[in-house]
Amino acid sequence: MSALTRVVLQLSRNPGFPDGDMYQGYVITAPLGADGKLNVDLWKNHKKQCIVVRYGNHDEDKADGILDHRGDKWFFTYDEVREGPDEDVYHLGDHRLWVGDYVTIADRDGESLIYVVSETN
Repeated sequence: MSALTRVVLQLSRNPGFPDGDMYQGYVITAPLGADGKLNVDLWKNHKKQCIVVRYGNHDEDKADGILDHRGDKWFFTYDEVREGPDEDVYHLGDHRLWVGDYVTIADRDGESLIYVVSETN
């Protein structure tokens, strides 16, 4: 994998979601390197194309924003107040984003939930 890759994250098994929920998650246009990890240099060259779409069961769960990098952290940044604050993705830069891999995201309520990479292309 290299360049920009569409990555789908679906809610995995979590407290309250013993089977996960394929209808809650994120679609990210991500700057992945050959190792499947986010590449800062590639991101710098394609910032405007690195988008995030949050989807869910309710209208208030849906949002669109950008994949942002500050310091050594990655964030999902939204531009509308109703979409909620930036979401900190726990060690996203350290994780591979290949199908079957997991990431933890602190959602708009501050709750950390685990998501599985269900698709990349």
